Amino acid sequence: MDPAFIKQCADPALKTAIVEQFVSAVGSGDPLAVTVKLGGRLILVPKPNTPDEAMSVVREYAGQAVVRVGLTQFPAGLGVKDASEMSSDLFEPCANLRKGSSMFAKILRIVKKWYGNPTSAEVFPQIFDDAVYAWKTGQFESQSVFQSDDPGAIAETNDNAKAAEPEPADAAPAESEAEPLNPKDIGTAGIRIDLTRIGGQK
Repeated sequence: MDPAFIKQCADPALKTAIVEQFVSAVGSGDPLAVTVKLGGRLILVPKPNTPDEAMSVVREYAGQAVVRVGLTQFPAGLGVKDASEMSSDLFEPCANLRKGSSMFAKILRIVKKWYGNPTSAEVFPQIFDDAVYAWKTGQFESQSVFQSDDPGAIAETNDNAKAAEPEPADAAPAESEAEPLNPKDIGTAGIRIDLTRIGGQK
């Protein structure tokens, strides 16, 4: 796959080499490829010659079988409630690579989080293999990876929320118990110890 094409179309969160590995592991060399599986069994479908023919096959099986399309074998109908809402841009190579690589980047983050977000390069091959398996099956550790929240997006949202939170009003430096900040307040501090329980009083 042309590195310039990857750089133009793929999710920038992924290095070019990782995108190449991803497409090599799960994808198809044919941008019009449609794969249909029903009950784990591969269904033979006519090879489409145009995007319209490919969409016809997708609409025929959408909702009753697992349908994967295009260069990355992206799951057709993902996030779409009705087959009529699907468009043939799934078969446009750049759009398919953009959607596919973006989804795979999310799956990598899901798997990496499960591993405890390791930073060692030695662990990455195992994370990548698990992410590829999750892409192919749609599952990782009993969760549907295509519908799951993106842990990277959640972390970013939380970080932004923390940055936006105003400092609490009592965040100013507290007065020392022994020395009030204002000399005029010396001798005027209230009682700071609860004495009401001495002698059994309530």
